[in-house]
Amino acid sequence: MLTLICVATLLPFIGLFDYHTKGEPRESIVAMTMLTDGNWILPRNSYGEIAYKPPFFHWCIAAVSALWGEVTEVTSRLPSAVALILMTLGGFAFYARRKGNTTALTAALVAYTSFELHRAGANCRVDMVLTACIVGATYGLYGWYERGMRGIPWMAILLMGLGTLTKGPIGSVLPCLTTGVFLLLRGVSFWRAFFSLAAFGLLSLSLYAAWFCAAWQNGGQELIDLIYEENIGRMTGTMTYKAHDFPWTFNVVTLVAGYVPWTLLLVIALFFADYRGTWQRMAAWASPGDTATGRIHLMWRRMATAVREMDGTDLFAWVNVIVIFVFYCIPESKRSVYLMPMYPFIGYLAARWILTAADRRPQILRIFGGTLASLTSLLFLAFVAVEFRLIPESIFGTGRHASQNIAMLHALEDIGGLMSWLIVLVPTVAGICWWRWRKATGTLLAGRLIILIMALYIALDGVYTPTVLNSKSVKDIAAEIDRRAPASEGRLYEFMELSLKVKGDPLHFFELNFYLGDRIGSFYYERPADGFLLIPHDDAAYRLPMFEEEGYVFELCYQAPKRGIEMYRFCKKQTEKKKTDGDENRI
Repeated sequence: MLTLICVATLLPFIGLFDYHTKGEPRESIVAMTMLTDGNWILPRNSYGEIAYKPPFFHWCIAAVSALWGEVTEVTSRLPSAVALILMTLGGFAFYARRKGNTTALTAALVAYTSFELHRAGANCRVDMVLTACIVGATYGLYGWYERGMRGIPWMAILLMGLGTLTKGPIGSVLPCLTTGVFLLLRGVSFWRAFFSLAAFGLLSLSLYAAWFCAAWQNGGQELIDLIYEENIGRMTGTMTYKAHDFPWTFNVVTLVAGYVPWTLLLVIALFFADYRGTWQRMAAWASPGDTATGRIHLMWRRMATAVREMDGTDLFAWVNVIVIFVFYCIPESKRSVYLMPMYPFIGYLAARWILTAADRRPQILRIFGGTLASLTSLLFLAFVAVEFRLIPESIFGTGRHASQNIAMLHALEDIGGLMSWLIVLVPTVAGICWWRWRKATGTLLAGRLIILIMALYIALDGVYTPTVLNSKSVKDIAAEIDRRAPASEGRLYEFMELSLKVKGDPLHFFELNFYLGDRIGSFYYERPADGFLLIPHDDAAYRLPMFEEEGYVFELCYQAPKRGIEMYRFCKKQTEKKKTDGDENRI
């Protein structure tokens, strides 16, 4: 049942929206290059750059795309979707053996319906595959602990190895770190825990080491510098460019946002918390005691006793949540997806609380469900208002993003077809049914909440999100460029001023390059004699006169209706001095 739910609510929607950011096409171009050039170890794109991540994720894309016949949005996102589904099923199997099917199913679906995991499972990025490998390896190491720390957890080692082949040594470091802290809290000696986990971690790095040896023969120092910057530099804040540098509070904000809509349930629960009883229990921990030092020692002993007596599965979940969060507060570089290995463990802890609240405080879940049901009605009314052109363009003002927001509005206005309306109605019908379901209690109440949330995702993934994101895509621009500048008439090149200033994280027209079959070269470094140039409008006004001084002649061919992209046909005149130099060289 869980497999059917995951497949039906994820796979049909991963190909409905085009690429609209640089991240997805940058990864898919690596797989495209593997299939085109046959270099599966260290492929280079048309700009001459090697991939910024190890190749396992790209191998998955290339393997699926080889069966499909080409790299597409679907084939590039399928590895992430499969990783999310397998991680969800693995979480269910892990908790079902220890806490029963009800808790396991609730935990799996709570994590699956968190916004961050759901979004990552439909994206062509390495983070979802990495998360699945880390979480799966952590489950495997816990199973090894339950077996009395005997034998070798081969599955955990394999998953850690695949994690390192996805994004570097973090795939091995994080599972060993969280498991090590758990073992110490369980009274295992430091050296036994350290040497056991160090051995497993080093063994898992053998796959990464084999790839590195093969890749180094092609990449040399360039590969070493890249690996150092992406791993050591990112952790120590010594990168050559700013990469999502934020204070530790950023992780709090992204965690709250990433676990929507379940964080709304937490907010509602705060109004029903027993603050007086909690304060009395905390005060009781500090007494009796004659001195401040004595009270601190007593509190510490009681905390240690509570940890020793805590259920192993509960403690393991708490350790993973706390250690991963603290670990990612250390580096300056922070992104919301870094925290995703916490999410399945938060899902388990949330499921335990939800099932308890469903029996003892069902009004909390009913208020949460009523809020979501009201949201479904408001969402449908807003959709109807947009469809009947009741929303004026003037509400977006005249700011920098006004034109883009207006384009999104028009895209929503043009939604048509019976199927789209049926999908939009799914959460509305679920919201109406909720008011009939709200009297339920126990696991039935929790299950109906999850149904309501999934209905919202179906409408978002099936209609709203693809419509909005496709209005930002440059796929139509790529088709027009291909029509005006086919490969038979000359090669395409690009120039972006910003890419010269941010050398550690080069910027390119990745979306255009994907949809044009990875045939855009670098004008700045190659200095070709003729062809077509893609350049932002502002850069054209500043740079083209400089290039003309070098003998280039430019003719405007196309101005894209968005993103400020312009295309020029160019050729380079040979000056008399160069002819003379050429004659001297021949002599």
